[in-house]
Amino acid sequence: MAGAFALVLGASCASTQLLHHGALFFFLLQSLKKEKVLRLFKLNTGQDDHAIMFFEDYVNQMDFAVKKLGARNQHDMEVFEWFKVHVIESKLDVSIDHQELFILLSAGGDVTDEDITLLINAGLLTRQMIDPNMYWFAIPNIGSVLKGLSQGRKELLSFLNRRKYKEMLLASLEKKRLRLSPLDTRFHLRDLIGSGHLKVLQTPSGMLVRVSKD
Repeated sequence: MAGAFALVLGASCASTQLLHHGALFFFLLQSLKKEKVLRLFKLNTGQDDHAIMFFEDYVNQMDFAVKKLGARNQHDMEVFEWFKVHVIESKLDVSIDHQELFILLSAGGDVTDEDITLLINAGLLTRQMIDPNMYWFAIPNIGSVLKGLSQGRKELLSFLNRRKYKEMLLASLEKKRLRLSPLDTRFHLRDLIGSGHLKVLQTPSGMLVRVSKD
């Protein structure tokens, strides 16, 4: 993926000390969203999967995606600019409906359904399966990360499930290299602990990670 940027999973936050002060954490998150410091995204890797990204990083990633796609004409470039100025600057939710999207884009000029398709092809929007009139805001060029996230989860859980007691010391587990994911093992551990798939126990030998019972 082009350009480095900070990306944090919502579930990973749930595994940190921040959530010992849960109300404060979510208050700060909402405040940073309103101040356009952070932006929240719904991911397609799981029902409750969300990502948190610096707003500036998202804009930079969007600009790169637009350059990579290539505009066919001046109008295409204008549509991308309208999306940046009139949509993402004012709509801070993870989703937007078709009518509101049209209204916000129209602040820049005449909009057609082809313009919406252009934004989808650039990876800026994804259409919701259960309601075709709703769109998720998307992070462009994130496909390889999501693939690694999904495969890393499966590999780590499969590894622990094959152990006799489905557990391992955290310090040892963090050193394990995953074959199917480019993401760090610690990233996956925080994700799986935060989502409840794994739990952590304090033992005389150190922190122990164990597969949660269904």
